[in-house]
Amino acid sequence: MRSPLLNKLSLTCGRRLPVSWLVLCFTSVLVLIAVFGSSFPKSFDYVTVTPVPEIYSNYRRLKEQAAVDYFQLRTVSSGAGRQGELGLCGKERENYVPCYNVTANVLLGFKDGEEFDRHCEVSSQGKFCLVRPPKDYKIPLRWPAGRDVIWTGNVKITKDQFLSSGSITKRMMLLEENQIAFHSQDGLIFDGVKDYSRQIAEMMGLGSGSEFFQAGVRTVLDIGCGFGSFGAHLVSLKLMALCVAAYEATGSQVQIALERGLPAMIGDFISRQLPYPSLSFDMVHCAQCGIVWDKKEGMFLVEFDRLLKPGGFFVITSPISKPPGHATSLKKRSMLTPLAQFTEKICWSLIAQQDETFIWQKTADAHCYSSLQKNEVPLCKEGYDAPYYQTLMPCIIGASSKRWIPIQNKSSSPDLSSMELELMAAGVSPEDFFEDLQVWKLALKNYWSLLTPLIFSDHPKRPGDEDPLPPFNMVRNVMDMNAHYGGLNAAFLEEMKSVWVMNVVPVRARNTLPLILDRGFPGVYHDWCEPFPTYPRTYDLLHANGLLSHLTSERCSLVELFVEMDRILRPEGWVVLSDKLGAIELARAHATQVRWDARVIDVQNGNDQRLLVCQKPFVKK
Repeated sequence: MRSPLLNKLSLTCGRRLPVSWLVLCFTSVLVLIAVFGSSFPKSFDYVTVTPVPEIYSNYRRLKEQAAVDYFQLRTVSSGAGRQGELGLCGKERENYVPCYNVTANVLLGFKDGEEFDRHCEVSSQGKFCLVRPPKDYKIPLRWPAGRDVIWTGNVKITKDQFLSSGSITKRMMLLEENQIAFHSQDGLIFDGVKDYSRQIAEMMGLGSGSEFFQAGVRTVLDIGCGFGSFGAHLVSLKLMALCVAAYEATGSQVQIALERGLPAMIGDFISRQLPYPSLSFDMVHCAQCGIVWDKKEGMFLVEFDRLLKPGGFFVITSPISKPPGHATSLKKRSMLTPLAQFTEKICWSLIAQQDETFIWQKTADAHCYSSLQKNEVPLCKEGYDAPYYQTLMPCIIGASSKRWIPIQNKSSSPDLSSMELELMAAGVSPEDFFEDLQVWKLALKNYWSLLTPLIFSDHPKRPGDEDPLPPFNMVRNVMDMNAHYGGLNAAFLEEMKSVWVMNVVPVRARNTLPLILDRGFPGVYHDWCEPFPTYPRTYDLLHANGLLSHLTSERCSLVELFVEMDRILRPEGWVVLSDKLGAIELARAHATQVRWDARVIDVQNGNDQRLLVCQKPFVKK
């Protein structure tokens, strides 16, 4: 007796169904499965060119649809026990920073300060889990209020640590019951931040801090930045000040600076270079940074020389704040002796000294290095500049670079000339650069349009409040995980959004970081197969265009990436990913694993480009 299915087929195709026809159908099905199965993106091969997002259309309808669909999805997803969700880490990991395990580093034989360096190769993730916020964590106050007041429960510093510290920077802070208030106008060094800034400007031959631009200073690397008060003042002067400080288990400078909405990242150069290209900054500032200058045969100063642009300034303020006296003079001389001796060997000139502040200027003449005596610091081999946590080099880097342009000869505009474009990133045409900016200006408006109804549903207008500008100050710390030319950062500036952007250039992508830094934007190299050097809960918005398609599953998994993104994202923070359909669908599955509310948006341009918009919930457990 024939089966019911064959009876139905016989009625359709005739009384007798040829066996050869069945074999042909079966073979066709197998071929289709093989073809479509092989096209599914189990892994994503690396490509060198980052695609720019398409120009989206129909956004009014899309954002209304997104708002409705998003909250329908949110209602469903708030139910108990979504399958595959990762668990929460224990309380001991509330401030967990991977790659900085001092105990493990000591056991492995690292010493002479290297145990405090970044060592991702010895980091062991173990079972994946999500870093939870502390019990007393609160959503940070919005900019600019959050610059001057932060919640004590959001940072790892205790009242006893605060009171026991004698540093001048911490005297700026007023510790209340659940807040730390920063006095932005007094108490930093000498008579206050403004006076200190004016003192530096006058020592450089300027009238005030607002004239730093006239000396070619737009970008400042602030080493050991305290809690960011000097950087906050520089930001108010429209300068880019990036705070870099060593990892600290408690009372972290970087954590507090980021909590205040200021650019900062963990960085130490005890044994390795900082992850920036040579000739990147107009000024390096070091106030009370605690560096022992005569260690490692002056390689710390050689690293600063690598980072400084030609004609750039090195400003150091000693930790001495006592009345003049014999003991103080001895201390000052002991600090300055190795500095004075070594700066002559690297073509720096001491241009000013006042009280405890000293300013050196790097030479603008590249030929100065070649004229040094044989016993001075040698030049590195031509073309050597691979600064992704490479070993500190005892030689001068950058003197033969095409990017050797004195800061006094550069324009203060973020727009670069065609010649500068070619020097900063070979092969970038003015047309591509301009088109990139136009694309990102439109993309930013569309992102903002999509996020606005979602953000304001979480932050409704309260009685008596004025209507906020959408969404105005709901986002402050932004990271562009695949920054390309820095177009998103430029679009934020042009739209006058009150945000700053950490522009990350993946180490195996096209090297556009010199171009980004030359535009006056913060930026860094990073390998996204490793954790980012920052503390948990430090960014409001993570953005990535094309990053998922660039990662190869052989070196790292996407689940590791999403766990890391969740660690550095603040509760109620946002993620916007733009990529191909296959990558986005896979990313949505990982977003569910890390408990994000997620929605895929079809931009409807006739291709497979999609947006994934996610929000991290505030898990109070």
